Amino acid sequence: MMWNWLVSNLAIGATVVLYDGSPFYPDAGAMWRMAEELGITVFGTSAKFISASETAGMKPAEKFDLSKLRAVLSTGSPLMEESFDYVYRDVKVDVFLASISGGTDIISCFAGGNPVLPIYRGELQCRGLGMKVASYDGRGNPQLDHKGELVCTAPFPSMPIYFWNDPDGTKYHAAYFDDFPDVWSHGDYITINDHGGVQIFGRSDATLNPVGVRIGTAEIYRVVEAVPAVGDSLAIGQQWEGDERVILFVKMNAGDALSDDLIQKIKQNIRTHCSPRHVPAKVLPIADIPYTINGKKVEIAVKKIIHGDEALNRDALANPEALELYKNIPELQT
Repeated sequence: MMWNWLVSNLAIGATVVLYDGSPFYPDAGAMWRMAEELGITVFGTSAKFISASETAGMKPAEKFDLSKLRAVLSTGSPLMEESFDYVYRDVKVDVFLASISGGTDIISCFAGGNPVLPIYRGELQCRGLGMKVASYDGRGNPQLDHKGELVCTAPFPSMPIYFWNDPDGTKYHAAYFDDFPDVWSHGDYITINDHGGVQIFGRSDATLNPVGVRIGTAEIYRVVEAVPAVGDSLAIGQQWEGDERVILFVKMNAGDALSDDLIQKIKQNIRTHCSPRHVPAKVLPIADIPYTINGKKVEIAVKKIIHGDEALNRDALANPEALELYKNIPELQT
């Protein structure tokens, strides 16, 4: 979808800057240095990059002249509240920070930024133009201030109308319209609040469901990845004894180890900041976390693998070899 966005930028006379390679080469300041040197006004990035910049101790405001920077746009995964704090504290105090969420399939945003509205930490500011977005409960009722399914209850301008090689529309219907008749269900878990702000909690088909309580994985990541020794994490649900238990994989920073004491600290932090239902049954070390090419954690593929199924569409992954780490883990058999 970004190709279409970039062409649109050219159409209005803007200059587009593309960077190919590791955003942390030769050091953690590479992207911010480029922003200074080229006078970038709108900096498009990912939630993961912003989080990683904070973890690396990068403080662009102290090292680079970002006076021309007017907006930071983040997409790919939910932008945590702490990342909002980081941008305004260590990047630039007077910048427009917009977390946006849409999809490659719609070449658009269901929710995103608006420069004339207030910015609330952890929120997408509003729903997109032409997008009749709602949060549905399991019975198909719209709701405010409660987590539910991201749905679009009316056709929208960029809505795809069919799939290739799907002459009778079976695959198309199954992808979007099986859950709620005549209503587009996108597969994201969201909350819409009373002032129109939107929070995204990750993919609803990767939602954890221990003892029938629906939990968004982003809630757990926010707490776990605030632990200094933790570099990254992945939470999935494992079917176990007629129910589902939460499994948390933790990738440690170099030089740190996942000790029993640290496991207890992680569990206690999750219990305190989320709820007892969020606490994982097992916390296991892992050498790598799989990501898609555009920076999204690959929860569903890992869930398939630990249940003995085949993970498809590996071409969409930045590090598909990481999936091998999740096969036949002895601790998941007990």
